[in-house]
Amino acid sequence: MSGAQCCENPPTLSSSSGNGCVQQLGGLPTYVTGSLDSKLGILLVSDIFGYEAPNLRNLADKVAAAGFYVVVPDFLHGDPYVPENAEKPLPIWIKSHGTDKGAEEAKPVIEALKSKGISAVGAAGMCWGAKVVGELGKSDELKVIVMAHPSFVTVDDIKEIKLPISILGAETDKMSPPELLKQFEEVLSTKTEVDSFVKIFPGVSHGWTVRYNNEDEAAVKPAEEAHKDMLEWFAKYVK
Repeated sequence: MSGAQCCENPPTLSSSSGNGCVQQLGGLPTYVTGSLDSKLGILLVSDIFGYEAPNLRNLADKVAAAGFYVVVPDFLHGDPYVPENAEKPLPIWIKSHGTDKGAEEAKPVIEALKSKGISAVGAAGMCWGAKVVGELGKSDELKVIVMAHPSFVTVDDIKEIKLPISILGAETDKMSPPELLKQFEEVLSTKTEVDSFVKIFPGVSHGWTVRYNNEDEAAVKPAEEAHKDMLEWFAKYVK
């Protein structure tokens, strides 16, 4: 599967963006925002461009404002994908940033949240991160997962999901085209024990939930709609 669309619209990274701060959590530098008083935690897993992307941090702040303690770990270890780096094209970069490794590294983060008194944890992942939360969704460590424009997720992955799952897809997406999302929906419809929600957003392409231009109202509107859907799913299950 070509990863070319994964690389479109790279963000300008900024370690200073957002209302929160960076601290160590579960052994990883992590952007943290929100109050521990809520006792409700959300893990956000970035796309290939990493945890310093301003729109991702703004989304974390938005989730925190809805009453959650939100963490965005640096699962890429300071090495986000850089399209201009000819020495590390995407296939090479992916080999050293496996989603399976991300899922394993997420487990100490989830444990660290619980040790802080967080009683329920949900997770959302974008692109690369959607595969990570999909792996986590095969066990019961979380309450719920959300996948936004997933990359590398297969029908077999969906068959193993044990948690309520929301999948937010794009009309134009080579990584997870609508035909594939409809297969996911068919599989989930047979899993009566797993609540599911699959939505394909018209007129948008891969990455639209976090890689939009804030000045472009036509791009901001569907991103905000996806954020609203994500928050509603969290509110339903992380409590």
